Amino acid sequence: MSVFDWLRQRSTPSAATAQGDSNTVRRIVSELDKLEPDRARYLAAFAYVLSRAAWADLHVTEEETAKMVSLVQRVGHVPEAQALIVVEIAKNQNRLFGGTENFLVTREFRELASDAQRRDLLGCLFAVSAADEAITLDEESQIRQMASELGLSHADYIDVRSHYSDKRTVLRHHRK
Repeated sequence: MSVFDWLRQRSTPSAATAQGDSNTVRRIVSELDKLEPDRARYLAAFAYVLSRAAWADLHVTEEETAKMVSLVQRVGHVPEAQALIVVEIAKNQNRLFGGTENFLVTREFRELASDAQRRDLLGCLFAVSAADEAITLDEESQIRQMASELGLSHADYIDVRSHYSDKRTVLRHHRK
């Protein structure tokens, strides 16, 4: 599908929009058509939220991309090639429509996921941000915002963040 076709589709309301699906999730789901629809929606939202964490500092490194592919492959039980497509679409959608889609997709993930899955995603967000050996303050702030949007407590956030203390750039000057 070309970008122009996608934009035309985006401007036309559909039944999926009435159900609450964001256009971003529908776009990624179309790449996962071999999976059952609910599983594809879950994986699409998962990949997009990962890309949101990676894009928090306005730069996605190769290491962050590789980590996202690995996580999507593991969580979705999909081949690497399919995981790569999903991650690339999620990154592009985030870069193009992040300002309007971020909250919608994160809210959709919250509705699709169990408490345990939302906590697991929080760990994945930190893992993606730490993939390049540095979690910036911008990334931390974005992850904290997403944790709140996912309905996770501050204690959940602190617990997961504590596993990544050595990667936090805000603490690096204190270690020297």
